[in-house]
Amino acid sequence: MELITIPTFEERYRYLKLSGTVGEDTFGFRRWLNQELYHSAEWLRFRDRIILRDGGCDLAVEGYEIYKSIIIHHLNPITYEDVLNRNPCIFDPNNVICTKLSTHNAIHYGDETLLLNPQVERTKNDTCPWKH
Repeated sequence: MELITIPTFEERYRYLKLSGTVGEDTFGFRRWLNQELYHSAEWLRFRDRIILRDGGCDLAVEGYEIYKSIIIHHLNPITYEDVLNRNPCIFDPNNVICTKLSTHNAIHYGDETLLLNPQVERTKNDTCPWKH
């Protein structure tokens, strides 16, 4: 997977950015089909393997652990026909990566302002200007 060779979170995000529009038709009224897929036992097993592979980290970048819901994002978006025909790309581990909701939304519809900055490592007295 080419994405894994990109070193930083920001660079991975820029590589994945789709610049879509909210409300743009994806599955439209046929959304039930991808929801059926995402609740299937096959998908849930696949999802668990990807979470383990990526260490539960956003865009699989160490230090960007996801503490809430994990979304498995398809690098090459899947279509209604892909799901209907069970295209192998759906379950290709090289076509997916872990994201959190804000990152997923930024990839599809937003920009970098939707991304949360990583936590700053705290040091002793870092908030006391007179103790430096």
